[in-house]
Amino acid sequence: MKLIVGLGNPGDKYNNNRSNIGFKILDVIANNIGIEIKTKKKKSLIGRGDFEGDEVVLLKPQTFSDLSGESVLYIASFLKIQVKDIVVIHEDVGLELGQIVVTKGGENDVNPGVNSVSVSLRSPNFIRIRIGVLNSAFNPKKREEFLREDFEPLENLSLIQIINDAEAAIRSISMGDIDEVIQKYHL
Repeated sequence: MKLIVGLGNPGDKYNNNRSNIGFKILDVIANNIGIEIKTKKKKSLIGRGDFEGDEVVLLKPQTFSDLSGESVLYIASFLKIQVKDIVVIHEDVGLELGQIVVTKGGENDVNPGVNSVSVSLRSPNFIRIRIGVLNSAFNPKKREEFLREDFEPLENLSLIQIINDAEAAIRSISMGDIDEVIQKYHL
């Protein structure tokens, strides 16, 4: 069983924020494979089903991104899912909009949600799908404000391809060797 986690913030006002790209991708995957993410469990919304022949749990933490580890730990413990079988999808301001990088480990990451997951699991050895959200307007001193901004109208057009590419990366993880997937989706 795999646990696929999309990082984001709950609430309609955050729907199109850059920091919610994990939620957006998870919603599309759920729709494409016929899973409803609606079961409420311990500050989480989850859906269960089949993805590429594997049983999968899709998780949207409802604790706000910075505290996502709490939800991930609870669901992973409850369902006895090992750290190596956890995939976390999150925004990355170090990557240009649309770049997708698959890595293992989340220790000392600049993303507070990824750090929260690492600390809660007491291990950084989960799989990460880093989704680039960077554009020319980014100011490193205003990182949080940038992530709370909605995608611009032209960027919204790119999101369809970005989401499809992220779903392809997740399918590759389900079907292949993780080291090969990391080689395929690297900088």
